[in-house]
Amino acid sequence: MNNFSTEQIYELFNRSKRNTESVIRAAPIGICITTPSGHFEMVNPAYCELCGYLEVELLGQHFTLVISETYRQQLTALHQDFMQGGERQEQRQEWEMLTKDGQIRTIIVESARIEGEDGTPRKVTFILDITQRKQLEERLKKANERLDHLAHHDELTELLNRRAGLQRLDEEIKRCDRYGGTFSIAMYDLDDFKTINDQYGHSVGDSVLQQTTALVNQVLRDTDLQIRLGGEEFLVIMPEVDADEALRGMERVRKAVAQASFTEHHLTVTLSSGIASYVETSGTRLLDRADKAMYQAKQAGRNRVVIVSSPR
Repeated sequence: MNNFSTEQIYELFNRSKRNTESVIRAAPIGICITTPSGHFEMVNPAYCELCGYLEVELLGQHFTLVISETYRQQLTALHQDFMQGGERQEQRQEWEMLTKDGQIRTIIVESARIEGEDGTPRKVTFILDITQRKQLEERLKKANERLDHLAHHDELTELLNRRAGLQRLDEEIKRCDRYGGTFSIAMYDLDDFKTINDQYGHSVGDSVLQQTTALVNQVLRDTDLQIRLGGEEFLVIMPEVDADEALRGMERVRKAVAQASFTEHHLTVTLSSGIASYVETSGTRLLDRADKAMYQAKQAGRNRVVIVSSPR
């Protein structure tokens, strides 16, 4: 607020009515005085600069001229309540100002009721422009949200990454331990994916991964969770289903992938998957069992889904 605070200006304002106008006009923050009906009686240069109107364009106009239409009715009611109430100062609030050229500025508003020369009340309002601060806060918020997203998601496929996915697996195990029930997991990877990277390049391989995982998500239930473990290897957590149900679900996935074509090269892709259902064991052990089943699917000729043979 440069050299003055709102409190200092308010103190000067009340100290000498003779100097009221000069104090208001010299203040580095926007100040306006409105009548009981809410019409501008005085505005200072800082206020005019903030809202983009000339003084002559504001005087006699209702103060909601410079307020976003969304809030005009609400602010008019607040103004009337304040002018008719017993409080001399209005609580500091944050609002949006609509400038003459249509820009939206975020402002902090603090008001006080004073007595005019005619003995009727007036409202003096102090306005601070915090638009840049709010914009910075919004950019920081989005940056933090993006960092949080990247910490938990795979940047290429937007799926949960390995760390976040294994945490969700542990949570599912704890849920089953506490409330009973069951769940299954499926591990899958894309068959001969290295050939695609070698023949068409990694950018095409990345596109295949993006399109394949998007297709898998379309086929899976809304309650199923797909995770990228790394490379072309993925994990699917399937709550409240046994191994046979998980097998049927992953068979639908396998067929959908095998029947689709990907990228502008119309590439065909197959996957091999292993299924394991939860028993009282660790998440790592469960992954080991699903990985073993996936290896069996590879050994059996690829493009198939296999249930782990035993929970050992």
